[in-house]
Amino acid sequence: MAVATSLSRKLDPPASVGLRRAFFVLWSIDTVAATLFFLVPYATELNPVTVFFYGLFGLPGVVLAAVCYAGLVIGIGHVLSDPLDVRFVVVVVLLYVVLVTNNVVLLLAREAPLELLILVAA
Repeated sequence: MAVATSLSRKLDPPASVGLRRAFFVLWSIDTVAATLFFLVPYATELNPVTVFFYGLFGLPGVVLAAVCYAGLVIGIGHVLSDPLDVRFVVVVVLLYVVLVTNNVVLLLAREAPLELLILVAA
């Protein structure tokens, strides 16, 4: 019983519910975008793990890879102590903001944001 009590003390989610919601929303959008990358001819998924899972399981493999990423982030967030867990989730959320922005712009405009900026500047 002491082991379970000790384990439950070590496994605590980051205190910020807003951060966890932001992660879930951005993760969901990224999962949909990654799935669409395999359906549209003008976009390519670059993540080798996602591509590997897609090769093994098809489109469910893309979702499985995304679930693995989320599980890893959630697991790390639970193990880290406060305030490191909040900082870790903030970094992950910021990373997902960049990835999701890139993926959504690429899907909607058929051009990567960096390429669009270069075209606009030229």
